[in-house]
Amino acid sequence: MSDSKNVEQAYQLARERYAELGVDTDEAMDRLSKIPISLHCWQGDDVGGFENTGSGLDGGLAVTGNYPGKARTPDELRTDLEKTLSLIPGKHRLNLHAIYLDAKAKVPRNELEPEQFATWVQWAKANGLGMDFNGTYFSHPKADSGFTLSSADDDIRQFWIEHGICCRKIGAHMGKELGTLCVTNVWIPDGYKDIPIDRLAPRQRLADSLDEIFAEKIDPTVHLDAVESKLFGIGAESYTVGSHEFYMGYATSRQVLLCLDAGHYHPTEIISDKISSVLMFVPQLLLHVSRPVRWDSDHVVILDDELRAIAQELVRSGKLDKVHIGLDFFDASINRIAAWVIGTRCMIKALLIALLEPTDRLRQAEADGDFTSRLAMLEELKTLPYGAVWDYYCARSDVPVGPAWLADAKAYEKNVLAKRA
Repeated sequence: MSDSKNVEQAYQLARERYAELGVDTDEAMDRLSKIPISLHCWQGDDVGGFENTGSGLDGGLAVTGNYPGKARTPDELRTDLEKTLSLIPGKHRLNLHAIYLDAKAKVPRNELEPEQFATWVQWAKANGLGMDFNGTYFSHPKADSGFTLSSADDDIRQFWIEHGICCRKIGAHMGKELGTLCVTNVWIPDGYKDIPIDRLAPRQRLADSLDEIFAEKIDPTVHLDAVESKLFGIGAESYTVGSHEFYMGYATSRQVLLCLDAGHYHPTEIISDKISSVLMFVPQLLLHVSRPVRWDSDHVVILDDELRAIAQELVRSGKLDKVHIGLDFFDASINRIAAWVIGTRCMIKALLIALLEPTDRLRQAEADGDFTSRLAMLEELKTLPYGAVWDYYCARSDVPVGPAWLADAKAYEKNVLAKRA
């Protein structure tokens, strides 16, 4: 029997199993096909970008590994992304950082304009992709002090305010040109290595800076703003200005999006448990899905318990339309294309598993106080053949089924990546 017939046969059996619980697998796949994941450009070149300022990666960020074949130019990065997207089911997005401009001459970050990202927009349009954007508040001489938007130096602070304003205009341009709204995110590395005396003043300056950046109103159908917290970074172990409490208060009071990054909390904290609470007070959420190992180490996303819990909460809450899902990891110890594919396919797979739950039935059992049935059904679901549905979803999306994508990625490595110096 051919592989396609095996996939079809396995799917029909799985479809019947799920139907017994009142789950329509075809409907689940249809819903899944409409959920875009925003792939982060920085996995392709280890957060290097194409600005060429001469500054190395800093701001509490570090990339481990030196696997050969990283992208050296915007064209190489776009080619790598095309290969990656060809191995992933569904239609997705690109999440771009400001240092990934495509320009012939050096442009100061506080003078960036949409024209420096025109080739990216053209490429996204040609590939039917939406785009998201991020200001780059690190790896720059004006970030060497460890402070940007919260700096006590007026000139430094103003430079980064101007950068933030530029980024919003670029994001709005992307949203307008591509016909799908762009989320522009703000994350800064500001903080102290050792214990500070004044914790308040930097946060007051940060709030004022953000207010100035967000002062101009932009059509929410083309652009949304997000702010992202962090627990600590290298060189800012004792105090981070943009803490969760700061940004939760800021996002709530200003009604902008809050970005929850899976690695930006204490080791015992998980963002799956924060989603329902945060969505009560902010209009929408941005997720940066990553995998912390002991700290914010940005490992490649795998199908672990927390990833499944994040997807379950998005589906069970009924708030999928209020959440923008992006990825944020960078692993230079393995093939970078494979890292993208593994992480993105796992995110999509987790969403499929969540969509295959009989959510209404589980919710009713809970409402009836029938916790026995709730627990029993949740455990039975763990061994249902979601893998057969996943394989069928990949097949109908015309992407490799199962591990077949790996051979394609390795061939690309041999024929393309290995030839890069």
